[in-house]
Amino acid sequence: MAAETGWPSLVAQVWSRSDVLRYGENPHQRGALYEARSTAPGSDPGIAHAEVLHGKAMSYNNYVDADSARRAAYDFAQPCVAIIKHSNPCGIAVGANIAAAHAKALACDPLSAYGGVVAANSAVTDAMAEQITDGFAEVVIAPDFDPAAVAILTRKWKNIRLLRCDPPPWGAVAAAGGTTDRSIASDFEFRPVSGGLLAQTWDRVDQPGDDPAGWELKAGTAADAPALADLAFAWRACRAVKSNAILLAAGGASVGVGMGQVNRVDSARLAVARAGNRAAGSVAASDAFFPFPDGFEILAEAGVRAVVEPGGSIRDDGVIAAAQAAGVTLYFTGVRHFYH
Repeated sequence: MAAETGWPSLVAQVWSRSDVLRYGENPHQRGALYEARSTAPGSDPGIAHAEVLHGKAMSYNNYVDADSARRAAYDFAQPCVAIIKHSNPCGIAVGANIAAAHAKALACDPLSAYGGVVAANSAVTDAMAEQITDGFAEVVIAPDFDPAAVAILTRKWKNIRLLRCDPPPWGAVAAAGGTTDRSIASDFEFRPVSGGLLAQTWDRVDQPGDDPAGWELKAGTAADAPALADLAFAWRACRAVKSNAILLAAGGASVGVGMGQVNRVDSARLAVARAGNRAAGSVAASDAFFPFPDGFEILAEAGVRAVVEPGGSIRDDGVIAAAQAAGVTLYFTGVRHFYH
């Protein structure tokens, strides 16, 4: 580790081919899965080391979506389910138990959830399995499955992929159990680019601004306890949404998601459209600041009662003024969670 930069001057890893996939992202592309030959103590074996309990071979796209789903579900200490399509959540929710969380996540966008990847942060129960069989899932990933749940799922679909995967050694669930130690290697993620690799520390929801106690109230009245809980949920959940991300939430569940748009106005419109009449009275989170008031105004006009966003735009005053005019509570976090 170079002391002056905090980055190692040389990074090396050995990868072993564990599977040849039917094809890659598209049928004309070849695909394979490689596993890290060794993992340092405190690092995350991850989706590549998941145990396939049942189903036909995983595809390239299955692995990509399963990794995104697992990432989303483990941001929460409460029972949480994320339903992912094309690396974006079409529903994410927490609940009193895992079946309740799944029902709430599915209700966000059941049309898009069909054929998705479902991730749970606790064991899949028979009640959750029965709910899954009312629709269709390509993959279900969890730290464990009750035997009755496996029987229910495999009886309905002989090809459904069931993956048992250990939780990561960090995140909300790990923190609740006091197991947050990480290796140096686990602090970095890499993304290949032509001719090299980009490296960065992981984006985890553990910054001072991620705690609602550190948020700055910029407009409106302070949120009551239920609204603040929904804002905290929305803030964590929007980290799993591709930027530009706008997520509407109510009752510990997403009710509308706008993702992957090239401007925040379109993301706001998409989130409101997907929420429909559920937008009124909901809260919203934006993964980055509103560069102009227009995106915020779309949320306010739809009846969103409180919004949390990082702040930091040169036009923050215009957004704050729009919130004051609409009577909408507005919090700034001071931290951003882009997900490209």
